[in-house]
Amino acid sequence: MPSAQPTELEELVGFLGSPQPQVRQLALEHCLGYSQGQKSKIFITPDLQPINHLKVAVNDIPSRSSHALTILINLCEHESVVTNLAEDETFMEVLMSKITNSSYPNADQIAMLLANISRNKNLGNLVRLERACPKDTSNSKFAMDQLMDCFVKGAKNTFNKAANFDYLSYLFANLSSLPIGRQYFISRQDYDGIIPISKLIVFTEDGSDIRRKGIASTIKNCCFDIISHPMLLNPAEVNILPYILLPLAGAESYSDEDMDGMPDDLQLLPPDKKRDSDPAIITTHLESLLLLTTTLFGRETLRRCKVYPIVRETHLAVVNDDVETACDRIVQVLMADEPPEHAVTTNDDDDEIVDIL
Repeated sequence: MPSAQPTELEELVGFLGSPQPQVRQLALEHCLGYSQGQKSKIFITPDLQPINHLKVAVNDIPSRSSHALTILINLCEHESVVTNLAEDETFMEVLMSKITNSSYPNADQIAMLLANISRNKNLGNLVRLERACPKDTSNSKFAMDQLMDCFVKGAKNTFNKAANFDYLSYLFANLSSLPIGRQYFISRQDYDGIIPISKLIVFTEDGSDIRRKGIASTIKNCCFDIISHPMLLNPAEVNILPYILLPLAGAESYSDEDMDGMPDDLQLLPPDKKRDSDPAIITTHLESLLLLTTTLFGRETLRRCKVYPIVRETHLAVVNDDVETACDRIVQVLMADEPPEHAVTTNDDDDEIVDIL
């Protein structure tokens, strides 16, 4: 029995591997529209050959690379594609070499792709990945340190004029939901002597919704490590509390009693101070505060730093069921008498960021 003839769409996808640049260009342009929804299954062949062609195209000239990256970002709705990309060490090196290049024009698309790939638990290996130090980007041989340097240096296009690296915050959020990733963010790194999470908390009031959302989830995931709470709360180390509270604070006036003990950054805020506009981000920060009440030390610290008045005002100002529930839970813990066992339980799960499609 003769084999079925390929459809026109199958033929189009087959042209992604053409040796002729002009044909590849046209194929990429036309395939882009089929990379989402039901028709995207045309790329999911048993051998995933179309995915392999797209990975090769990422190394093509920037215009073709951009199309290939967008298609791969969209195709991450398929688990087989995510697994294929996450387990391909050669392809991961291609992505790393490009995103750490300060003149590469598609760095933000690579950040988006890395965020999507990080759904796969195998990407936790990124924490241990060693590679050559990229010139003018990082002094570390570890890929995670290099991505952190891109993220911190690259805010508002200051490292790469074509990229802001905001989507790396989603990668950090997903990695910090894994034990190995969480330990990276709360452990002092040899190459610069800094605890990585302390580099990220300064972005909790950033102008980018993406950056704020990813960092809020990364902070929350780090708060699941109860042993690290003294270090996270210590003003001489990470000093995480003011950076969690600032997005919750508006321009409210507090009594002298309320302000006595409040972190300096929360006192005398400007009259135009606005709390975060996204209730989901506010909820995440409130959940971080709840996690920090897991120990007696954490509860006493939050009480001493007058967290209750800020949560109280947040509850009054934000009309949102999740925010109200989170505020109520914190208030119940902070206002309650201490039980003999000094323990509080929480059912919150580690945060993971959804796909960028």
